[in-house]
Amino acid sequence: MVRNRGVVIVIPAYNEEAKIGDVISDLNRNGYEDIIVVDDGSKDNTYKIAKSHKADVYKHIINRGLGGSLGTGIKAALMKNADIVVTFDADGQHAASDIKKLIKPIIDGKADVVIGSRLMIKSDGMPFIRKIGNWGMNLITYVMFGIWTTDSQSGLRAFSRKAAEKISIKGSRMEVSSEIISEVGKRKLKFKEVPIKAIYTDYSLKKGQSNLNAFKILLKLVVKKLMR
Repeated sequence: MVRNRGVVIVIPAYNEEAKIGDVISDLNRNGYEDIIVVDDGSKDNTYKIAKSHKADVYKHIINRGLGGSLGTGIKAALMKNADIVVTFDADGQHAASDIKKLIKPIIDGKADVVIGSRLMIKSDGMPFIRKIGNWGMNLITYVMFGIWTTDSQSGLRAFSRKAAEKISIKGSRMEVSSEIISEVGKRKLKFKEVPIKAIYTDYSLKKGQSNLNAFKILLKLVVKKLMR
């Protein structure tokens, strides 16, 4: 097995004791050993299980949300001298084997930021209502920030070190996914999408975003836009 030196995986996690161990083990089997878990104020054994799997674990005393967790994790990855930072969901939705094609455009110098799109290929298992919600968020992100992506809410992303240093995350909750797209345009970073498979289970669907969240995200993005 080839160890992927210089690639640091950031996993934001909130009450993920049921899956976090399996997620870390899958990453290890695929050669990823530099793993940072940000325990976002979990009330279960997420911290303990992540530590037992040899991950570097940062714990928020209170729940700060996805944006807060990604901010903490990306800063920690840069402190570990990461060449490439990969964000990876804790609910078992992603396959570690997809990271190789995610980071290739960065290694080849063709991209600074790469998003793994669940909607570039047939996404078996994704409920129709969620597909509608995702396309709605893609359209909103395009109208507000001028960048089209087929999966603006994907949690599987890769950043070159240069991009990770430039991107400024201010949103604390789920709006961070669209905020990252905004930062790509603002910082004039090279952007690419690659198709990934998504592993849908009852657990991952329960953990995913609802369409109600989409309305909350839209409201926060509008407020942020008006305050500029």
